[in-house]
Amino acid sequence: MDLTRAIGVAAAGLKAQAGRMRIIAENLANADSAAKTPGADPYRRKVPTLKSAFDDELSAQVVRLGRVERDRSDFRVKHEPGNPMADANGDVRLPNVDPLIEQMDMREAQRSYEANLNMVGAARKMIVRTLDILRA
Repeated sequence: MDLTRAIGVAAAGLKAQAGRMRIIAENLANADSAAKTPGADPYRRKVPTLKSAFDDELSAQVVRLGRVERDRSDFRVKHEPGNPMADANGDVRLPNVDPLIEQMDMREAQRSYEANLNMVGAARKMIVRTLDILRA
């Protein structure tokens, strides 16, 4: 695999992980939001997926951000009779977002992003070193 192809594959990984981090950040931002109207569903956690795809331009297999799916797990319920969004029993449905899980997912996405960034840097250094050798 030539170095420009390696950079292209790593760049695709950077783009996929950046999209994943954006979705995780959206989940975190809505972790404590309530429904807009009483009885309505609150924010439902989004789950990013990654897929493998063949890039014709690079002639290589790359990773891409796949479909963004909704987490079908149950909403959290909190008993707050005074809340305007409470149902007849005084329960308020909250998003099915667990901030701890989101933070762990974010850290994993950041590490993957950093690994791809390091790959771009390493390939760039190899290209520069090769040019230095050719000039000598």
